[in-house]
Amino acid sequence: MTIKRAGLDHVKEAAHLFNLYRIYYEQKSDMDGAVNFLHERISNEESVIFLAYDQEQAVGFTQLYPTFSSVQMKRTWVLNDLFVHGEHRGKGFGEQLVNKAIEFADSKGAAGVLLETMQDNINAQRLYERIGFKKEENYFYFYKI
Repeated sequence: MTIKRAGLDHVKEAAHLFNLYRIYYEQKSDMDGAVNFLHERISNEESVIFLAYDQEQAVGFTQLYPTFSSVQMKRTWVLNDLFVHGEHRGKGFGEQLVNKAIEFADSKGAAGVLLETMQDNINAQRLYERIGFKKEENYFYFYKI
């Protein structure tokens, strides 16, 4: 298992996973849109994407967006997307991706990592809580660094 930060040379393989992620959330397949969206995010440094590899195959990704905490006067990262291809779930890829996101945010001096997930996504909630995220009453999870 290898985790790499995606650059422009990784857009197509990231877009494949991103498209599957969107389909999971009942969106229509749109590979061209996925490629364009991720290319723009990376080109404009509007998001950070990490890819998980099994051998040479990208099998999962996470995408972080920057925001700020006015109270703490620091950047906060939103872990907006986490997806592992169904054939590779339960093998630790998701946990490694989340840990890499936390490590990245910490290295940038962030206040923490914020995420939200569906109320019925029990498996993801268990993962986040095992890593150290705390559920707030409004169903946001926050990992304080």
